[in-house]
Amino acid sequence: MKGWEFQPARDLNLTGIERWRSLQREHGLFSSVARLVWWFLLRAAFYVWHRPVIIGREHLPLQPPFMLIANHSSHLDALLLASLLPAKWRDKVSPVAASDTFFDKHATAAFAAWILNALAIRRRGVRSHDLSEMRDHLARQGAIFIIFPEGTRSRSGEIQTFKSGIGRLVAASSVPVVPCYLDGCFRACPPSARYSKPFRLTVKIGKPLVFQNAPDNRAGWDAIAQRLQREVECLAEEYGAGGKE
Repeated sequence: MKGWEFQPARDLNLTGIERWRSLQREHGLFSSVARLVWWFLLRAAFYVWHRPVIIGREHLPLQPPFMLIANHSSHLDALLLASLLPAKWRDKVSPVAASDTFFDKHATAAFAAWILNALAIRRRGVRSHDLSEMRDHLARQGAIFIIFPEGTRSRSGEIQTFKSGIGRLVAASSVPVVPCYLDGCFRACPPSARYSKPFRLTVKIGKPLVFQNAPDNRAGWDAIAQRLQREVECLAEEYGAGGKE
């Protein structure tokens, strides 16, 4: 029988904004309880203000790890996807957010880390080490990532080209990737808006995909990004949106 062994927290030597930005960040009681309160308030707000319609909920995996990807046109997008998941997974769900937007100031970084459980990533010049840490965090710690492969919000409501970074995360991996199409978020809260309007939101959830046999190289990454973009566009066409809200 293996004896008990003390393991210090991985983020023990990190403080302040450095800790909030770190992929080694660990959960505490305060953040978990705060996240639980936020989770229920978020759900209530969505169902009262936006009356979301969820299509294909049966395609969501029963257990983590897995990844949700979708088109991106609003700050509502990640919140809407997170609201679909059980509250018991609140410490496992991590929206992947741009470090230069959500982690550049102490107030927004604290909110993103403690309440949203977001993970910071560079939009440009992302390091291979960071992606390796994210892959490890996803697979070994049973995480759930929310990722928008376009890299930034669409300013027109149309689906933009998916970046190959999504391929680098899941190539040669058995982690399921669930494509989703979000409709109504751009009308409710476009990038230029400060507040959301009470438009109905719709989420169309597709079947999970696994890229275990995809080559872990540039060609494989690009192929994965293109495949996922086609899946989201097909969900949009099935809904009748044609790739634009």
